[in-house]
Formats: sequence, C-alpha cells, structure tokens
Amino acid sequence: MASPMRSLLTDPARYLQSFRLFLANSTEHQSMQEFMERQLPAVIASIGNGKSTINVLSVGGGAGEIDLLILSKVQARYPGVTINNDVIEPSADQILKYKEYVAETSNLENVKFTWHEETAYEYESRMNAEKKSKKWDFIHMIQMLYYVKDIPATIRYFHSLLEAQAKLLIILVSGSSGWETLWRKYGSSFPLGDLCTYVSSVDIKRMLDSAGLKYHLHELPSHMDITSCFIEGNKDGELLLDFLTETCEFSKTAPPELKRQVIEELRKPECSEKRDGKVLFNNSLSAIVIEP
Repeated sequence: MASPMRSLLTDPARYLQSFRLFLANSTEHQSMQEFMERQLPAVIASIGNGKSTINVLSVGGGAGEIDLLILSKVQARYPGVTINNDVIEPSADQILKYKEYVAETSNLENVKFTWHEETAYEYESRMNAEKKSKKWDFIHMIQMLYYVKDIPATIRYFHSLLEAQAKLLIILVSGSSGWETLWRKYGSSFPLGDLCTYVSSVDIKRMLDSAGLKYHLHELPSHMDITSCFIEGNKDGELLLDFLTETCEFSKTAPPELKRQVIEELRKPECSEKRDGKVLFNNSLSAIVIEP
C-alpha cells in the first residue's frame, strides 16, 4: 500500500529543492526580469513624485533576486532618494539568503532594509495590534498569494496601505497557463490541506472587479522544461512532479491511476508544447498593477 499523499510544504527541504529545480528549468525569472526592464519603469513613474523618501513593501520577498531588480528600477527613476525597503518573509532560510545577496550587491547605499520574519497575515495582525498603518509608495506580492488563507482580505488590507500615487503589483500564474488546466482538473486530488490554495489571474481579476478596484493586466510568457517528468525513476523529473502537484514524493505516493492521468495531462497541448524534442510546460504569469 502506497503511503498517503501529503503536501510538499510539509517537507520544507524537499520543497526548496524542487523550487530551485523549477527555477533552473523554467524561464520564470527571465520573464519577470523582462517585465521589470520593459514595463516596470512606467508603473513606478510617479510613485515618488515630490518625495524625499520612498517606502517599498515586499510581501513574500523570498531570497531577494526580484526585489533587488525592482529597487534598481526605483533608484534609476529617483536617483539619490532614500528608499525604505521592508520585507515580509516567513522563511528564515530565505531571509538569510536575501541578506547575503544584499551584502554582495553594490549601489544600495541609499536603500534601508528591514526584514520581518512573518507571514502577510502575521504582519497585518501585528500592525493592527500596534494600531499602526504605515503607508507605502509601492507594494509588491510576487508568487505568494497561494500561501494566503483569505486572499480578498489580504489584497484589501495591503491596498488600504497605498499612498495617493502608489501602486500594488501582484504577479502570479496566468489563467492561460498550464497550471490553470492542471489544477482546475486535478487540484482536488492533491493534498494541499490548508497550507496552500490554487489561485490564478482569473480569480484575482474576479476579486478586483467585485471590489471595484482599478487595475492593468500584463501577460508574461514563460515555460518550464518538464521532459524529465516522463522518464520513470528520474530524480529531477520526480522533484518537478512534486512541484507541479505540490505533493511530497508524488511519484511514489499518488494512486497509480491519478499519476497516469496527471502525466498524460502534462503532455496535452492545454498544458505543454513539444519543441526540439522537449516538453515545455506553459508557465505563463500575469502581472496585475492595482491603482490606489
């Protein structure tokens, strides 16, 4: 009898291993970088007008690679202006990597970093308890809304902290991605528990529309090489399957029929395309820029 399936998030070491492999096999960071290079300057064009200090809040900042890219764009737009960059990140390991990354990066003299080792919800609760509601010029939530219990409430809370010229940037999987197809079909069979929710840009648009918020949506094409997922017993393939299904040891613990269906689904054009002998999963993202 195969052991019961459990969420990948119950094994932080394996989660991190599969996440790093995902980044290595996908164009996730490249597609975000392209957005930061091409679109972000227009997004932040007026966030610091007339200000001597710009306050930036990173919600779920991870190890900081994308954060520092964002900060470089803010610095380019507002040279010499002091930037307070606060980071909310529950993983001590990620914060450590973020600090190391900052230490290795030059030109950050005018940026003051503050790290909060807590979840978005813990931050909100603490601020409410301390009766604080600091306002921000730019808030970004990149690939983190999956780990939030009440997504509409979280968006509402952080949106309420925006200054008059500010912007809230959300990046997450696109409603046109392979994730959407895979998860809408099989998500109920995966053992997420209450650690993680599947959500895509389709859901966020619906929430923003019902809240009457103004926003702009940008599609960021991206793919992930999942060829190894179809090689029985391949270690990398097994880790990527774990990441795709958010299931620890999916290959070993999933019922054979579910495993067969998921592998079959991943080959379909709704999820992936075949190119140069590789199977490339549609990992497209959406960037949603919300107005105050």
